[in-house]
Amino acid sequence: MADEREIDRAFLREVDDELRRDQLTGWWERWGKLLLVVIGVGLLLLAGTLWWREEQKKQAGEDAVALSQALDALEAGRSNDARAKLEGLQQSDRVAYRAAAALAQADALVKAGKEGEAAAQFGRVAADKALPQVYRDLSLLRQTMLEYDKLKPAEIVDRLKPLAVDGAPWFGSAGEMVAVAYLNDNKPELAGPLLAAIAKSNAVPGTLRTRTAQLAGQLGFDALPDTENTEKAGTAQ
Repeated sequence: MADEREIDRAFLREVDDELRRDQLTGWWERWGKLLLVVIGVGLLLLAGTLWWREEQKKQAGEDAVALSQALDALEAGRSNDARAKLEGLQQSDRVAYRAAAALAQADALVKAGKEGEAAAQFGRVAADKALPQVYRDLSLLRQTMLEYDKLKPAEIVDRLKPLAVDGAPWFGSAGEMVAVAYLNDNKPELAGPLLAAIAKSNAVPGTLRTRTAQLAGQLGFDALPDTENTEKAGTAQ
């Protein structure tokens, strides 16, 4: 009886193994090719992603070298070489290099005494909605600097008032120009508080704070930083 039980168990194991093989074979025949296709597509996508990343790094490096060479050429007075490289960079897929090249080209026009062309170039950068806002704002600021004497005070205010906000990147320069436009428009009550705010801002260069503090003081507005006011009040007590 023991031998018969052993034979039965061996037979059942053999049948079970055969059944498993049949199931695996059937599953592979049904789904195996599809699985291979999925794995193949996945590997192709991975390879494509890795290649794209390497190409992006390579192209970014080439753009950085081209920008550096263009700036060196400008500094050395080789304007034609610089212009060719900058024009090429303005077709770059990387917006930061495209913006930097456009700004550098406008600066080159300023140095060449072509302020009208430079202002137009800054204007194009400012109007390019594909570029980061900080570059567009800087370009609008530079354009307005070049055209300042030709613009009406109200036009200057309309352009730069959105930039003349405490905490904005170009608050100091934009705020000063807006304040002077207010003064030219006989609106000292608007110019004074803006000048005082610039003078109190720690984010503004020291020379600009000093200049705006003097102007604000002449208009009768307190331009001392809050810490200085506190110290004076404590001394008076």
